[in-house]
Amino acid sequence: MSFLNKNKICVTHDGTFHADDLFATAALSILNNGNIKIIRTRDRKLIDKGDYIYDVGGESDGSRNLFDHHQKGGAGERANGIPYASFGLVWKQYGEQICGSKEIADRIDQKIAQPIDAIDNGIDISKPIFEGVSPYFADQVFLNYIPTWKESNKNIDKIFKEQVERVVVLLKREIEVVGADIEAANIIMQSYKNSTDKRIVIINNDFPRYLYQYTLSKLPEPLYIVLPSGHSTMWKVEAIRVSPGTMENRKLFPESWRGYFNGDSKLKKNTGVVDADFCHKSGFLITALSKEGAIKLAEKAIIA
Repeated sequence: MSFLNKNKICVTHDGTFHADDLFATAALSILNNGNIKIIRTRDRKLIDKGDYIYDVGGESDGSRNLFDHHQKGGAGERANGIPYASFGLVWKQYGEQICGSKEIADRIDQKIAQPIDAIDNGIDISKPIFEGVSPYFADQVFLNYIPTWKESNKNIDKIFKEQVERVVVLLKREIEVVGADIEAANIIMQSYKNSTDKRIVIINNDFPRYLYQYTLSKLPEPLYIVLPSGHSTMWKVEAIRVSPGTMENRKLFPESWRGYFNGDSKLKKNTGVVDADFCHKSGFLITALSKEGAIKLAEKAIIA
């Protein structure tokens, strides 16, 4: 059997492509280690030759690798009401196998597949706060390569395949990042559980802000987190937000501490911590030269 005969045939619609068929193809490419042949068509005879048929064909049956959602009645919806499009259907069937973890696959579904599926089904998932301003979604990076009205569409299939390769890179990276985030969240939660005073959570890793803020702001007690600063040998203390959906902090550092930097003597005097080094002017962040100093700052801030 030749190498080409080992390729799985992925069939989707021709013409202009969208995020759901683009990401579905990328997922299937990862699933099959890149050994796929892409056919973009609406010809029934060609459709029926596919090993995977998605966003075309008029049927949805994961057991037969049929992943369309345009048929009457659609292809079902998630518990939260977001209906499936082709990417979500493929991910539902193979996401866990691709990721090697149901938890990672579920996070990718929430983070990427659900927004793509919602948009493809004409459902808004966000409302603009500022008139005329809306988020720039990641899939637009790839969809921008669809020829404009001033360009010829004769190479649309080639463009689609090129963008699939780029999405493969993105999806693989997202799987890696989400896996690392889950591991980090577990470490943060363990530190919280081990904390004598759960108002102060101390960790020894420089985790991303979005991760520890999201994790700890869902808990009722934490006021501050103490952790390495990441860009130097200093340690930082950061106020925890009221909830995952807000930038408001539960307890800012005292006004008398704010706006000092480079180890200003006034900061050391006002805090009573000899290695206090910097406090952000808004009062959400303070640093010290040592872990011990950072812990002291957190303890003093609680009673200040």
